[in-house]
Amino acid sequence: MSSSHNHDEIKARLNLETSRIPWHELQTYYARGQVVFVGNNLDLLEVASELAADNRALFEKWLATGDVGDVSPDVARAWYDCNTELWAVVIAPWVLVQDRADSPVH
Repeated sequence: MSSSHNHDEIKARLNLETSRIPWHELQTYYARGQVVFVGNNLDLLEVASELAADNRALFEKWLATGDVGDVSPDVARAWYDCNTELWAVVIAPWVLVQDRADSPVH
């Protein structure tokens, strides 16, 4: 089996596990430091599949550019105040979240 085929299978499985979730339901994970912010310029499933594949070089690049990282206290507070619904997918122990509310609809 090619790695590309395996990568596509992982993305397909993760797509089934991706859902919208209110920020209030993520508070426990946030308190544990397990919530990872994914910027809107990245595909949430692509980031999740690369995390599942342990692609450290790519993650280090995303961290350096700020495309992936911790949820800042200010963002967490704003999401909490509005109980923002986020797209989320779990790659244990991490919960990757993306706020697509500000994204233009295609």
